[in-house]
Amino acid sequence: MAKYILHNALRFLLLMVAVSVVVFTLVSLSPVDPVQANVGQAALLSMSPEKRAQLDAYWGVGTPLPERYLSWASALVQGDMGTSLRYNAPVAQVIASRAVNSLALMAIAWVASGVIGFLLGVLAGVRRGSLVDKLVKSYCFVLAASPTFWIGLLFLMVFAVGLGWFPLGFSVPVGKAAADVTLLDALHHIALPAITLSVVGVANVALHTREKTIDVMESDYVRFARARGMATWQVARCHGLRNLVLPAITLQFAQISEIFGGSVLVEQVFSYPGLGQAAVTAGLGGDVALLAGIALVSAALVFGGNLAANVLYGVVDPRMRRRGGAR
Repeated sequence: MAKYILHNALRFLLLMVAVSVVVFTLVSLSPVDPVQANVGQAALLSMSPEKRAQLDAYWGVGTPLPERYLSWASALVQGDMGTSLRYNAPVAQVIASRAVNSLALMAIAWVASGVIGFLLGVLAGVRRGSLVDKLVKSYCFVLAASPTFWIGLLFLMVFAVGLGWFPLGFSVPVGKAAADVTLLDALHHIALPAITLSVVGVANVALHTREKTIDVMESDYVRFARARGMATWQVARCHGLRNLVLPAITLQFAQISEIFGGSVLVEQVFSYPGLGQAAVTAGLGGDVALLAGIALVSAALVFGGNLAANVLYGVVDPRMRRRGGAR
């Protein structure tokens, strides 16, 4: 156990270093001028050279990449993630204020897409070649080929603009005091972004579960169970579901990275104040400290999901624990 913990701790540390280096490198190579992006072209043209030099120093323009990275990394080791120049607040504070919205959105979409995708995949796999199977595959193929932002815009036009069932955006009603916002208000605003993110995430889970279900239903032990007179759905429930648990766990936790990536686009479409929207704002404004902080948080979420999947393997399948102990 100590060796396993040490191994994963080293992997996590290397992942954090790699992500931070890549973020700083990409921002440095980006053609975005942070001063121009944040003060505007007109203000930049009328600005005095002294004021421009002052803003360049404030945004770190012209500072060598290694120097900026080492200064930021040394502060991070001491618990300081830096200051967001775009929001004029500590990065940790910006991330904490927006993480609640993003985590709630991603959690709802993660659970809903996993459950619905698993059920549709099992249904299509058991009824392979039927009309239900064709409908599920068509639904998944269309979704897999559709950009997330396009689905979001479509849902926004139909359900928010056309039917008026949901608000146009944001996480709370516009003009309403924070103290007066109720749980029902928050759920009403998060519903359409969560539905959009869930619908997009269903396709991958359903298609993979369908293929695994087909493999299980064509196995020898299922044929033997059918030869004993068991009905199709009885065989699937008693024998098939057990063998679909591990692949389902793998797909479910692998979905974390895809859900987070999709949330960036969904939050932009619905103007939902979360980490994804903050990441876009930081990228367009050259706010490297905030962008690096969000990248580290998202990488930690993905790493935690994969680690949880590995731990659950041993819980679900004791053979995995024996193999791990034999190494």
